[in-house]
Amino acid sequence: MTNTLHRYGKAETFVDDYIVFSLPAKSKAAGQTGDALAAQKRFMTIAAQYHPVSLGDALHGGALRPTKSNSIFGHWGKRNRPNLKKVLDGMTKAGTMAAVFDNRANAEAFVKRIKEEDLGISVNISSSIENAKNACKAAGIPRHSIAYSLGFEHVGDNTPGKQAIMLSTMCGHGMVSINLAQKMMSFVRENRRSPREAAEAMSRFCSCGIFNTTRAKRILEDVRIGVK
Repeated sequence: MTNTLHRYGKAETFVDDYIVFSLPAKSKAAGQTGDALAAQKRFMTIAAQYHPVSLGDALHGGALRPTKSNSIFGHWGKRNRPNLKKVLDGMTKAGTMAAVFDNRANAEAFVKRIKEEDLGISVNISSSIENAKNACKAAGIPRHSIAYSLGFEHVGDNTPGKQAIMLSTMCGHGMVSINLAQKMMSFVRENRRSPREAAEAMSRFCSCGIFNTTRAKRILEDVRIGVK
């Protein structure tokens, strides 16, 4: 089970959304051997070489993090530049570590590299079934299993405001609220903020760093031009 499972949208909307994450065994009784933190640091260091949108440490956050500023202007500007090094330097305990990619070639190359590294930790791919299958094929490994979300009750393809649901569910812990997503959509419609600025502002609230700003920018661009 993964908190990345409930990203809302049709399969084709995940063309630029690949999450590759690692999980260590929780205890020796569950099969834990060796230094899981060292293996995960290696996992994340390698991920940084393949141009991820973000890296996420579930204990400390992602490449974009909340500001301590009390001013509304703290949500915009230079502070919204992803800091991958901060994630790598801040890893202190083994847990859920994720790399988010917006490019098929980079995601598949990373999965292939991790297979070759054989780090001894569980690695999962969260995307559309087709994307995950292609990544496994590129790495020369058979798909082990599928965890499949059955969707959201009473939310259909023609539900009004579905872009807000697509944005909000990119944080599996629910830290990007529907209200925040709707507010950012309004800012973009009114040309008060660009899709990039709004996407990066939302990303800062995702506590585990799996919010994909590239996918968010594309969704917000549709909002800007009036695509339903």
